[in-house]
Amino acid sequence: MAESIGRNLRDGALEGEHAPALSIKDSVSIPYGSDVFNYFLTKHSSNILGGKSQSKGIVLVAFSRSPSFYVDFLKTKGIDLVSAKKSISILDCYTDPLGWKNPVKGPLDTKIFSLKDPIEAVLFRHVRNLDFLFSAIMEMGEALTGQGKGRFSVSIDLVTEMLRHTSLSSVANLLSKIRSHDRISSTFWLLHSDLHEIRAIAALEYLSSMVASLEPMHPSLNGQRGDLEKLSLLEQNSRKGKFHVRFKRRNGRVRVTCENFSIEQSGINFTPVSSEEGIINQGLLPKVQFNLQLSEKERIDRAKVELPFEHQGDGKPIHIYDGRGSLSEGKDETAAAASVMTENLQKNEESGKGEIIYFRDSDDEMPDSDEDPDDDLDI
Repeated sequence: MAESIGRNLRDGALEGEHAPALSIKDSVSIPYGSDVFNYFLTKHSSNILGGKSQSKGIVLVAFSRSPSFYVDFLKTKGIDLVSAKKSISILDCYTDPLGWKNPVKGPLDTKIFSLKDPIEAVLFRHVRNLDFLFSAIMEMGEALTGQGKGRFSVSIDLVTEMLRHTSLSSVANLLSKIRSHDRISSTFWLLHSDLHEIRAIAALEYLSSMVASLEPMHPSLNGQRGDLEKLSLLEQNSRKGKFHVRFKRRNGRVRVTCENFSIEQSGINFTPVSSEEGIINQGLLPKVQFNLQLSEKERIDRAKVELPFEHQGDGKPIHIYDGRGSLSEGKDETAAAASVMTENLQKNEESGKGEIIYFRDSDDEMPDSDEDPDDDLDI
């Protein structure tokens, strides 16, 4: 559901609510998270430049690749860099993240591109200080949108690099401040899930309104390498996989979707899951002790059951004991009711129909809802 993710990032945040946040997860078995990240970066940038997005600009926090890579990438995708100068800024945390190459007094230093690459990049040298990082993001975003109420988006190309330099609580606090700020329209980031503990992944997923997980098309059992006969199949599917997305709605409900993706020379393509693959996936579900579906015979048997208060329409008086009368009111009435029930049971057995019969055990049971439990009191 890549289209749904793109729409959520484009539409942005509602007034008084947190900004939509997308967390992209990949692993060494399916290392195409950067392709997915770049896909949404290009799509969201196009929506911003076309005036289709709530966001008026985007700040790209680059940890895993240089700003020149993203400038060349956006150029190959048809992004007009001259127009993008007013809408896209890059915070360079890749070139000198710890300030070892050229120490400066302040944490920020503007890096000028040549005239053919007009997108501005700001060199950031203190990645361990996330308060400085947040201030730099907000400063660059406000420079794009002005001092009004315009919103902007924030994208982080690799949160894994952030967790190398600082603690999980600090990173989670930064992402939470980004989501809750009233100038942020949307945010998305990439995470290498197999390089972190489960608690770290759970914390980042908790902060996300959308979680996109990349999984192999045919995962090996228990993570073991297949034999030589299966290598050709693995090679054939090495650039394909499953794209699982979990949407957390505002009302607390969760919607899970899945589609296929393939990496081609032109980029990444998403295709819906075929019906045959869906049947295969259902066949791989674990066996349980109950069945949520009825067989054809069970449906027929259920249709033959006549409910206690359903009129049989045979023109005869209907004698159905509804449980309201006490069993101690008289043996004659009980015997008559039992006789009628026996007759009905024999008739149903001959016709192949079923019937629901209810006996109230005693007068101690609560009466039906239309009876007054205190009608015997002198009030």
